[in-house]
Amino acid sequence: MDRANLLVAGEEHDERPHACTDGGAVRMVELTTVLLLALVAFAGGAFGASLGALPAFAFTGLVIIVGEVVNIGRDVTTAAAGDPGALGTYGITANVGLGAGFGPHVAFAGGVAAAAYAARRGKLNAGFDYHEAKNITHSLGTDADVLAVGGAFGAVGYLVYYLSLEALVLPFDPVAFSIVVTAFLHRIAFGYPLVGDVRGGLLDMSPFERGERREPVTDGVGTGEGLDPAEKTATERRFVVEPWLPHQYRWRDVAVLGAVVGVFSAYIAYVTASPFLGFGITAASLVFLSLGMEEFPVTHHMALPAGLLVVALVPGAPGPELTAAAVQSAVPLWMVVAGGAALGLVGGLLGELSQRVLYAHADTHLDPPAASIVLTTFLIALLDIAGLFSQAFVPTGL
Repeated sequence: MDRANLLVAGEEHDERPHACTDGGAVRMVELTTVLLLALVAFAGGAFGASLGALPAFAFTGLVIIVGEVVNIGRDVTTAAAGDPGALGTYGITANVGLGAGFGPHVAFAGGVAAAAYAARRGKLNAGFDYHEAKNITHSLGTDADVLAVGGAFGAVGYLVYYLSLEALVLPFDPVAFSIVVTAFLHRIAFGYPLVGDVRGGLLDMSPFERGERREPVTDGVGTGEGLDPAEKTATERRFVVEPWLPHQYRWRDVAVLGAVVGVFSAYIAYVTASPFLGFGITAASLVFLSLGMEEFPVTHHMALPAGLLVVALVPGAPGPELTAAAVQSAVPLWMVVAGGAALGLVGGLLGELSQRVLYAHADTHLDPPAASIVLTTFLIALLDIAGLFSQAFVPTGL
C-alpha cells in the first residue's frame, strides 16, 4: 500500500522510514499485514457460516449504519487515518462493516460457500423449496468442518478483494467482485455446475409461473444410493427454473422498485454526504427476510449505486472530508432525484438479469445483488474515465 499507516485490529502501525528503511522491507510489512488480515477473514468467514449467510449480511448492514452515523457526527479532522477501505470508506464502516472481520466478501461469502458444502455432505436438510445449497437463511451451527469451509472462503474472499483493490485496481466495487468470484470458486470446489441446467430460454421465468418441475431424481433402482443428498425426492421435485426471489422477478416491478429505492438512497446521500448509509439501511432490513417475513424486498444493490452517484457528482469527492453542505452546494436536488432513480432502476434490472443468468438454473447461491453492484460501479468508473465527473470512491485504474 502507498499509504502512511495500516490499520490492523484497530491499531495504527507506522510505516515511516525509521521503521522500514527500504522498499523490500516495506513490502514485507505489507505482505505480513495482508496475511494476518486473511487469518482475521478466516474467523469472519467461519462466524458468518455459523450465523448463516443472510443473517450475517443483515448484521453487516447494522454495522454500516452505526459506522456511518459515527462518521457523520465525527469532526472530519479526526477521521481515521490509514487504509480507507472499499470504495473510500473509513472508520467502523471500513474496518468492520466492509473489512476483514465482517465484510460481505468474508462473512456472507463464507456462509454461502459453507451452505454449498453442507448441502453436498447432506448436513443441510431444512425443507428448502429449492436445492438446499441455495438455502442461505439457515444458520449452520457449530460443525467444525462446515465452519472451516466458511473460514477458508472468508480468507479467499479477503485476498480476492485485496488483489482487486490494491494490486490490480480494477474499476468496480472490490467487495462485490470478491463475492461473485468466490461463488464461482465454491461451485468448482464442490462439484456444482457453473451455470446449471438451462431448460428453455436462459432468461425465461415462465416455467416457474406454470409450476413446471424437473423429473424425479433416482438412481434407477429406487434405493437412492449415490444421489446428491440435497436434491428433492420424487414427491418434492425441484422447479425447472428457480427465481432468486419468487416475489421479485418481474421486469416492470423490479424497475419501479429500483427507481423508488434509488431516490430514497440518493436523498440520504444528499443530506448526509454518506453514499453508504442508504446501503446500510437496506442491507440491515434483510433481518426481516431472515426471520421469514413473506415477500420482503431485497434492495441494497439499488441503493448503493444511487448513493455513490450523488457524491460522485461533487468535484473531487474527497471521502472523509466531504460534508453535506458541500454535496448540497454542488449537486442540485433535481439531479439527485433523477440520478438516483436512474441508477436505482439500472441496479435493479441488472440484479434481475444476473439472477436469471447465474442463479435461476444453478444449484448454489451466486448473489445477484453482488453481480449487479459490480456492473453499476463499473458504469460509474466508466463515466469518470469518460470525463463526465471526477470521483474518488470507485477505482478507475488510472
